[in-house]
Amino acid sequence: MSIESKNQKLRELLTELGSAVVAFSGGVDSTFLLYMAREVLGADKVVALTATSPTYPSHEFNESVRLAGELGIRQVVVDSNELEIPGFAENPPQRCYHCKKELFDICLGKARELGYAVVLDGSNLDDLDDYRPGRQAAMELKIRSPLLEAGLTKEEIRTLSRGIGLSTADKQPFACLASRFPYGTRITAERLQQIDRCETFMRENGFHTFRVRYHGDTARIEVGLDELERIIDDEMRGRVLTEFKEAGFTYVALDLQGYRTGSMNEGTALDNS
Repeated sequence: MSIESKNQKLRELLTELGSAVVAFSGGVDSTFLLYMAREVLGADKVVALTATSPTYPSHEFNESVRLAGELGIRQVVVDSNELEIPGFAENPPQRCYHCKKELFDICLGKARELGYAVVLDGSNLDDLDDYRPGRQAAMELKIRSPLLEAGLTKEEIRTLSRGIGLSTADKQPFACLASRFPYGTRITAERLQQIDRCETFMRENGFHTFRVRYHGDTARIEVGLDELERIIDDEMRGRVLTEFKEAGFTYVALDLQGYRTGSMNEGTALDNS
């Protein structure tokens, strides 16, 4: 199917729904989905639900508020704390399942309370290529994923977002801070804050595509291959070392493979490469 045919299918899927609560993080996918839901259903038939938590960077939350406001969509903000979910803080491979199940339960409750027909999430076709236990929670709770159902890939969503002028078209892929930890490494509020501080530094210093991965006393930095030269510049390297060590890391390592999704699955039974 062409990208135009997929976009038309998306419109048809949304038309059938009547009204919807969109699980909204402010990322590329959920922003495009929110825009399309508004276009098809009307602003009064769509609500953006955003859950704040220790794993959700404050920068991303502020972005979600700005984007919902720009789109003229009512945003409902709820508090959530995944660290209190049994089995989450221990960081098992099924961690994302527990997190998404709580999020979608919250969304379903709000949908019932507000009288909206369905809950939507921003999963896309590419999500089927990686280990995504959150998809299991979505299917169990009958959460709809219109972008996936329409067969849209991440790059196609970016292309369509660019065409309609969404500022998220070229935004870095979003993943919660818990994804920075190897499976089995306990996730704590302090460690999440440590990672958030380092990634905030990277963002404020102009890096576009990056992750800071937690390995005990070592921070492993992934950046886009086009940004490798910049981070090893003597002046920038010194600033990175100073900031990361002040954040509590003893060692700071640069991953020469660069940024890639799912790197925490590498070398495990979940590695599909």
